[in-house]
Amino acid sequence: MKKIRLAHLYPKLLNIYGDGGNILTLKKRCEWRGIGIEIDEINIGDSIKEHDIYFIGGGQDLQQIEVAGELQKHKDFLTSERDNMAVFLGICGGYQLMGHYYQPQNGDKLQGISLLDAYTQAGNKRFIGNVTVQTEFVDPNTLVGFENHSGLTYLQGSTEPLGKILTGNGNNGVDGTEGARFKNVFGTYMHGSFLPKNPQFADYLLELALGSKPEPLDDKIENLTHNSLVGKKY
Repeated sequence: MKKIRLAHLYPKLLNIYGDGGNILTLKKRCEWRGIGIEIDEINIGDSIKEHDIYFIGGGQDLQQIEVAGELQKHKDFLTSERDNMAVFLGICGGYQLMGHYYQPQNGDKLQGISLLDAYTQAGNKRFIGNVTVQTEFVDPNTLVGFENHSGLTYLQGSTEPLGKILTGNGNNGVDGTEGARFKNVFGTYMHGSFLPKNPQFADYLLELALGSKPEPLDDKIENLTHNSLVGKKY
């Protein structure tokens, strides 16, 4: 039986806005297909072994500071995992820490682990509301979620956005992009939870982790939910 190993990084500190629902979505979509899934919670002080998927959620600045310091201890290992094509998904604060750094309004720069060629600076305006993004790599080609952030993220080099903003603000409210992707690393500001509303993206992550496309599920209810949020404004 196929089996996926999933690491949930620092859930006790970075698990805001329903981010745990992303883990539950991957778990259930594996179980419904008869795919084994092993979920390990990685907390402060824990070692990290090889996994197929790594997930890190969002949190407040204080928790983000603690996690940023801990991630530095594992930077080389996680970079190696990225280059070995492990799958990463970071949400909001976790997304920011997968870039080079996050510079708060006040305080020291938080060093990221540079899985993405991106950086984040604190802005003066908070972006809150529903988001719709048009993509080029999943079908249906829209992603929906809810953003709540003041960080302004800018992409560089070979790191590309998840897609183009149709509704909402996205990475920085200026360049019309949302999220980031490089190799099998993905980041987004879409909370609430992200994967239950976007089953096609959840399956894309599973496909990358498995090396083959998982069998289809009856996603009628999930797709109705997704479609009801496309273009929805706050």
